[in-house]
Amino acid sequence: MSLWEYANPKKFMQTSAAVLPWVTGLAAVCLVVGLIWGFFWTPDDFRQGSTVKIIYLHVPSAMMAINIWVMMLITSLIWLIRRHHVSALAAKAAAPIGATMTVMALFTGAIWGQPMWGTWWEWDPRLTSFLILFLFYLGYIALWSAVEDSDTAADLTAILCLVGSVFAVLSRYAAQFWSQGLHQGASLSLDKEENVADVFYQPLLFCLGGFVLLFVALLLVRTRTEIRSRRLKALRLRERMG
Repeated sequence: MSLWEYANPKKFMQTSAAVLPWVTGLAAVCLVVGLIWGFFWTPDDFRQGSTVKIIYLHVPSAMMAINIWVMMLITSLIWLIRRHHVSALAAKAAAPIGATMTVMALFTGAIWGQPMWGTWWEWDPRLTSFLILFLFYLGYIALWSAVEDSDTAADLTAILCLVGSVFAVLSRYAAQFWSQGLHQGASLSLDKEENVADVFYQPLLFCLGGFVLLFVALLLVRTRTEIRSRRLKALRLRERMG
C-alpha cells in the first residue's frame, strides 16, 4: 500500500470517515485529563505562583502554531511537485486552525508576561516573530480567498508558505538565536535540566497530545469540507456548460 493512495479524494474521504471519530474521542480524553490535572491537581510554582499553569494552554498552542505551518509547507511542496489536490486542500484547511493557535499562544503569553515581565507585550525576538507568523497566516488565508481559480491559488499560497517558513523557524528557535530576549527557554527539551518539573511535565504531555489530536480532527473535518466544496463547484460548472 502506497501513501500516495490517500491523495485520491475518494480514498481520503473513506479513510478519514473511519478515523475521525477515534481521533476526536482521544483528543477529548487527553484534553480533559490534561487540563483538569494541570489546572486543579498541580501545585503553584514557588516563583510564578498559579501563573505557571498557563503553560497547559500556551505551550501546546505555541508548538502547534509552528508545526501547523510546517505541515502546510510539506503539503504545499507535495502540491507543487506532484499536483495532488488533497494536499493543497489540506494546507488550505489547516491555515485557519494555525492562525487560531497563534492567537491563543500570543494571548496566553500576554497573560503570563504581564505579572512576570510587568508588561503585556515586549518586542522580544520570539514574540515579534510569532506576530509576523500570524500575519503570514492571515495573508495565506486572504490569498486563497482572493484568487478565484483554485489551482492558481494553490500555487501562489504554496510560494507564500515557503517564504513564511522562515518565520516559523525563527519562532521556534528565537530564544536560542537571541539569548538576550526576555522569553524563557523551552519548557520541553531533550535536556532534562531544561524541562519543567515532573509535577507540571506529566499533565503537559496530555495537553500536548490533546492539542495534536484536536488539530488532526479539525484538519480532517475541514479537508473533507473543502473536498465536498470542490466537488460541488465542479458539478455546478458542468450544469452551466451542459
